Amino acid sequence: MELTWYGRTCVRLRGRDAVVVADPYQAIVGPTGRGITGEIVTFSHPDDRPLPKQKGKRSRDGATVLPSSLDDAFVLDGPGEYEVRDVLVTGVRTYRDDAKGAERGKQTAFVVELDAMHTIHLGEIGHLLTEEKLADIGPIDIACVPVGGALSPQKAAELIAQLDPRIVVPLPLDEDSAETRDALARFFHEMGGEPAVQPKLSVTISGLPAETTTVLLESRGKV
Repeated sequence: MELTWYGRTCVRLRGRDAVVVADPYQAIVGPTGRGITGEIVTFSHPDDRPLPKQKGKRSRDGATVLPSSLDDAFVLDGPGEYEVRDVLVTGVRTYRDDAKGAERGKQTAFVVELDAMHTIHLGEIGHLLTEEKLADIGPIDIACVPVGGALSPQKAAELIAQLDPRIVVPLPLDEDSAETRDALARFFHEMGGEPAVQPKLSVTISGLPAETTTVLLESRGKV
């Protein structure tokens, strides 16, 4: 499986059976999607920063406009268990704050099973997980976790400890912000050291590291 980061919470998972694109907001990838294609799209929450005069196909809840390159994709934007093109996707209700959505709203964390590995995309989650939510999520191999948002670096590291993945992919929510860069540095400190930057993550089930390993990706959105 190949994992690519496009900025903020937008990632693409390319597996043998399908390509899954998480959070391809037009504010990140542009109205045309910069050529991002995929069979399945997940939105963790509605678009906060919609482009003016947006046109195009909308997500199921009508709150987000897809980039035109993903018009034909199957779109998921809420909790539930789904099977699309032999890919199992589980949406779990979570929140963008630590007040059950009272401050920043609710969202969905998605677990995607591709190439026999389970990847969780945590969106802009703002809280730790209950035992019930952890049971809904199940075992995780790769965790994409937001950094620089409502979740402090310490809480983000605690969340990773709860999920116990083999690979951690931090998603800086604003690469150009000094505050986010500081949060990322503190997150790396919590995780035990700063990783080298790489263009994308390519991994197989047999190639997963024995210990939890953090991987920092370059943003493809700047290409």
